Amino acid sequence: MTADPSLLELAELVSRPDGRIDLGRAALSIARWQYPSLDADAYLERLDGLARAVDGARRSTDELGRLHRLREYLFVEQGFAGNRDDYYDPRNSFLNDVLDRRQGIPITLSLVLMEVGKRLGLAIEGIGLPGHFIAGARLGDSQILLDPFNGGALLTPEDCEGLVSSVLGREVTLDAEHYVAVSSRQLLTRMLANLKGAYWRREDWERVIGAIDRLLVLNPKAAAEWRDRGVAWSNLGEVRRGLGDWERYLTEFPDAEDHEAVKGHLRRARQKLAQLN
Repeated sequence: MTADPSLLELAELVSRPDGRIDLGRAALSIARWQYPSLDADAYLERLDGLARAVDGARRSTDELGRLHRLREYLFVEQGFAGNRDDYYDPRNSFLNDVLDRRQGIPITLSLVLMEVGKRLGLAIEGIGLPGHFIAGARLGDSQILLDPFNGGALLTPEDCEGLVSSVLGREVTLDAEHYVAVSSRQLLTRMLANLKGAYWRREDWERVIGAIDRLLVLNPKAAAEWRDRGVAWSNLGEVRRGLGDWERYLTEFPDAEDHEAVKGHLRRARQKLAQLN
């Protein structure tokens, strides 16, 4: 089987230390999986162009002024917004589509804000709150919280608790650890988990497998991905491949809570293979 060039590219991009991962290029490498002819440099230039437009329109010498100008430009003038009509559209997770359509989900809109902000000398980080991704701008000793899905709105910690409570359907109290910036690998992992979930909802098992392949590039020890890829292979009728992933899951993660349930999957898969032989 020929290796997927975009998978090899992603593996190379994330092989470097976390702080040296080019997030924009890595996100476009994920998109190249579904858009093989995608010109990553053209989309990186698009991000450069957004930054030039922010900087050139009303130049501000202070960081806070640049941040507010960036929010105004992206979310008011350019119209970047959360896709509320079709939140689970896979295009919301591909950076090229988000730039083309100016629609996305919290994590990809945060990524756009982070990447354009970086080009303006702003330290904007991704913050993975439970159930909702936001951004945090570091200005000196202060952290300004923003919600790119909701027009780049400024958030207080109380706002964040209300937002997360609304998403999760229960009252939530957030601690300081919830506001710690995610790493580059964590951000890419969350993007791919969203894609996996979108394809799973559609029962598009071939693309579920593609998403899991990329998740395993980021973290080969992600136990649930071996288990879930076994499910996807089985649903595609590739019983032997599913069996292989489940065997690995049971061998490498013997303390998993669903160990007995997966053993049942494995037993049924073996019975099915025996009937085919």
